Amino acid sequence: MHFTKVSKLNGEITIPGDKSISHRAIMLGALSKGTTEVSNFLQGADCLSTIDCFRRMGIDINNTANSVTIKGKGLLGLTKPSQILDVGNSGTTTRIMSGILAAQSFETSLTGDTSIQKRPMGRIIEPLSLMGASITSINNNGCAPLLIRGSKLNGIHYISKVASAQVKSAILLAGLFAEGETSVSEPSVSRNHTEIMLKYFGGSIKTLGTTATVTPNPVLTGQKVTVPGDISSAAYFIVAGLIVPNSELLIKNVGINPTRDGIIRVCQQMGGDITLLNINDKNGEKTADILVKSSELTGIEIGGSIIPTLIDELPIISVLACFAKGKTMIKDAAELKVKESNRIDVCVNNLTAMNANVKATDDGMIITGGRSLHAAVLDSKLDHRIAMSFAVAGLMADGTTTIKNSECVNISYPTFYSDLAKLHA
Repeated sequence: MHFTKVSKLNGEITIPGDKSISHRAIMLGALSKGTTEVSNFLQGADCLSTIDCFRRMGIDINNTANSVTIKGKGLLGLTKPSQILDVGNSGTTTRIMSGILAAQSFETSLTGDTSIQKRPMGRIIEPLSLMGASITSINNNGCAPLLIRGSKLNGIHYISKVASAQVKSAILLAGLFAEGETSVSEPSVSRNHTEIMLKYFGGSIKTLGTTATVTPNPVLTGQKVTVPGDISSAAYFIVAGLIVPNSELLIKNVGINPTRDGIIRVCQQMGGDITLLNINDKNGEKTADILVKSSELTGIEIGGSIIPTLIDELPIISVLACFAKGKTMIKDAAELKVKESNRIDVCVNNLTAMNANVKATDDGMIITGGRSLHAAVLDSKLDHRIAMSFAVAGLMADGTTTIKNSECVNISYPTFYSDLAKLHA
């Protein structure tokens, strides 16, 4: 795809459903009794991988353009798949589903694409093994493909070294099948969609500070789930609206869960003109319309407990920082190295190619704003968040920016490029 400089962005946009919530709706719908109806489901490749995996385990899932219907079979209703489960590029599917598979009465193998086969799975293998699970990295490298032999599980209190919703969710969902309560404590609170949805489906879960505790053997009941717009997808338009002069954008019905809204808080701290309108609450998830106007920005330090609330947005924040006065320091974000790509290295390399003043650190990057960006030929590294971030950067670069392997946005936002183009048509 090719991108050229634009003079302004104006308009209203409704972004696709939240990826994290869409995944969890399929999983909990499958483990519930009765029918679950999901509206505004994200029709991205990652979420479709979750549907495919549960279909292969005997769950009837009807997916249309507007909604997904899941006919759940209860906690013990899954059946042994006839072949290896393929998660595609989805780390969420891999890690969270492993918690469910660890307690089944059958053996399962799961694998994914070359990116998934490099992403660390030891972070779920360790706690699930402590619960009594049998999970083996087939290539003995701590990554997929995984062989999971269903086992009897015991509840544990796990103190996680990282604030990771995927790790926490894998343990909590395994805890549904365990003997005794299961608790997870994190260094800071990661996104809590699993806790909210589990309670909504009838599960018994409580949170105290950074610890979540689940009671086993609940009777989960199918529900109607309305998926809010994905704030991680909204982030590209928030940043675009702030950095492109003379812009005003209204982004409709976006999830603003406080464990995910770090992008809004950071942009406002930098001086961004962002207003939340029509604040609502559906299924326990807060939503709002986000009004964004182009702004004069100032660099800040971003680190500590806010990082888990914006970990997926750091690539686009690195682009934002190029247009802020002074220095922006991103720290405590070593997790970026083990995403779909090493996002620290890729962001630094691509921004440098565009003439930005940026350098990598062990756990983040330092960006000094003020330089004009120049167009470049950039490699997405098949990472959807890199492709979308640098599409936005291309709107403010002199010349024509080319992004290679740009189709990877299909993982989370298939209509991203056409939606972006409508705003400067």
